[in-house]
Amino acid sequence: MLGIEVDLAVAFWDVHSHQTMALIACPECGKQVSTAAKACPACGFPVAEQGGLTGKALAGDELLAEVRPSWWNYFWHWVFFFLIVPPLVAWYRRASIVLRVFSGRITIERGVFSKCYQDYLPRDIRSIDIDQSLLARMANIGDITISTAATTEASEKIEGIPDPKAIRELILRQRGNA
Repeated sequence: MLGIEVDLAVAFWDVHSHQTMALIACPECGKQVSTAAKACPACGFPVAEQGGLTGKALAGDELLAEVRPSWWNYFWHWVFFFLIVPPLVAWYRRASIVLRVFSGRITIERGVFSKCYQDYLPRDIRSIDIDQSLLARMANIGDITISTAATTEASEKIEGIPDPKAIRELILRQRGNA
């Protein structure tokens, strides 16, 4: 009985170990031909020499092209990215600094999530510098640098202030009133 089980196992292995072969249409007569056949049995056309008919790459095949989608396909992704991200960065940077001029003091508030407050008395201010590029002058914006005698850091620079000359004059008037 043991010998029968071994024979059945060997027979089962032999049956299932064979590879199945696909059938393709012969390019000459159109009849079904096995991919393992060297020639079409109906017309004798040499199917084995037609390597591209099997659908598999042969060992000696040379890669002629590898094609990926063009970056132009993703053009709108880039446009929307560059239309959305810069305004968010600009909003964050604009919200992160505020200059307030009161009658007896000047306050600079920095930060969105963590805050830093600095107060200056107008009498402690030694100089107010304005820096403007050509485009900034045309748009009437500029950078103000406030130099004080009362701080460890000698100056405080605030960028992109609208009408910097009017702000400078306002601070100087407060210094004159103090």
